[in-house]
Amino acid sequence: MVADSKGKSDISFAGTFASSAFAACFAEICTIPLDTAKVRLQLQKKAVVGDVLPKYRGMLGTVGTIAREEGMASLWKGIVPGLHRQCVFGGLRIGLYEPVKNFYVGSDFVGDVPLTKKILAALTTGAIGITVANPTDLVKVRLQAEGKLPPGVPRRYSGALNAYSTIVRQEGVGALWTGIGPNIARNAIINAAELASYDQVKQTILKIPGFTDNVLTHLLSGLGAGFFAVCIGSPVDVVKSRMMGDSTYKSTLDCFIKTLRNDGPLAFYKGFIPNFGRLGSWNVIMFLTLEQAKKFVKKLESSS
Repeated sequence: MVADSKGKSDISFAGTFASSAFAACFAEICTIPLDTAKVRLQLQKKAVVGDVLPKYRGMLGTVGTIAREEGMASLWKGIVPGLHRQCVFGGLRIGLYEPVKNFYVGSDFVGDVPLTKKILAALTTGAIGITVANPTDLVKVRLQAEGKLPPGVPRRYSGALNAYSTIVRQEGVGALWTGIGPNIARNAIINAAELASYDQVKQTILKIPGFTDNVLTHLLSGLGAGFFAVCIGSPVDVVKSRMMGDSTYKSTLDCFIKTLRNDGPLAFYKGFIPNFGRLGSWNVIMFLTLEQAKKFVKKLESSS
């Protein structure tokens, strides 16, 4: 993704993992208010005739409603498990990308890595990463899904660590992997859309006269990665959020069918604008930070 055309990384796996985790955490802190808005919009059921207007309307409207009713701090609900998630998932999916890509093309490969191999490598690392990190994703969604409560009603969880322990105590250890099916599908697909498209767009841009491996190239590549990720991954993202936020769904298929029957096909693109605002800005921040972090690590490793 940020290596040369032969797919050879110029820093160690540990350096790539640390750079990826740092960049992913920084992007998470900057953009989690948009993610909170996205989750609320995705979990909001379709209003029936005679009902009042939906509580949440649009990205900025949702952000404003949450801030007004619950306070600004509520926009960063789930930041602790979010950072847990990015340390594990972000480090693994990006850190393993180059080694897995090299494995698929073979050690003797020379030239530009085919797009199909990039997609396959990103699908693989996305699936591995989220399988390990699913508990952090579950806790993050549950904390974000809880809105303003009536006076005297206690919150379901007092914080991230309490959420982990409460889920294990009340629902069992296996419950931490609730929604693992759509989560693997969502994150493998989005990871492929992000990493493979960033890799491909950057490779294409660098072949255009006048473009170099600089901030502008990273910015354009990051925007492209975010757009492809949202277009491709939004339906599975909605199913994942609904399964994690509402335990009444029996399975991935059950959630998909009920969402389609009750809310219509457009429900799978609920929160598209905040999702793109989130993923687009997230990818730009993450990849810009990652490129600089890897340069810093390269200097440290070369001087040691």
